[in-house]
Amino acid sequence: MTYCAAIRLKDGMVFASDTRTNAGVDHISTFRKLYQYGVEGERFMVLQTAGSLATSQAVFNKLQSDIDQRAESNLNTVATLFDAAQMVGECMREKMNHAKSVANSSRDGAFTSSFMLGGQIKGQPPELYLIYPEGNCIKATEDTPFFQLGESKYGKPILDRSVSYNTDVRHAARALMLSFDSTIHSNLSVGMPIDFVLYDNDSLALPNGRRIDERDEYFNTIRHQWSDALRRTLVELPKCPDGYWG
Repeated sequence: MTYCAAIRLKDGMVFASDTRTNAGVDHISTFRKLYQYGVEGERFMVLQTAGSLATSQAVFNKLQSDIDQRAESNLNTVATLFDAAQMVGECMREKMNHAKSVANSSRDGAFTSSFMLGGQIKGQPPELYLIYPEGNCIKATEDTPFFQLGESKYGKPILDRSVSYNTDVRHAARALMLSFDSTIHSNLSVGMPIDFVLYDNDSLALPNGRRIDERDEYFNTIRHQWSDALRRTLVELPKCPDGYWG
């Protein structure tokens, strides 16, 4: 299992993915699940994944190979973000079908992956897509500004309560950090380090991003302050009226 989230805001975008993969409690590994593509000043893209690690890596490798070999159509040449999302979906279906044929299996679940693709191409608005295992996709809107993949239920309430389309980018990044902290606390299948990328709309820059591990001072500061604030608020809530519980 994994946890990935991406937020498209009025003034920017935030992406984050954990790096834990596990095939049982005695086989836990770290693999990158967030990759950047683009050309400085022309286009910026982030691709995230959850699901079958083998399928995901096959898709990442194929997309990068097409860029390296200057294929006629690749993530650095497609005309729109929607075209890029379609490309990822087609590549994923191809790799899933190949894996099933090699394994002589009809079970989709063993080879299934999902992806999120976000970014901006020069002259176009920033966009964020959620790409399903079937290869089709949906686009984030002002009413639904973020998507999640994987073990999303523990971190979703924080984002629901604190993030909207007009939220400041840095504020949304802090909310996303706390969303990951909540998920890590509640589910052993999600773990650090976490890969973060923050993008300011229309900059068309390729951010360095940040990998956050257990020693990250800022992350530890806000997670401890958040926990302390929750405990303090619980104590400060109004007491139940006499007879409330019957």
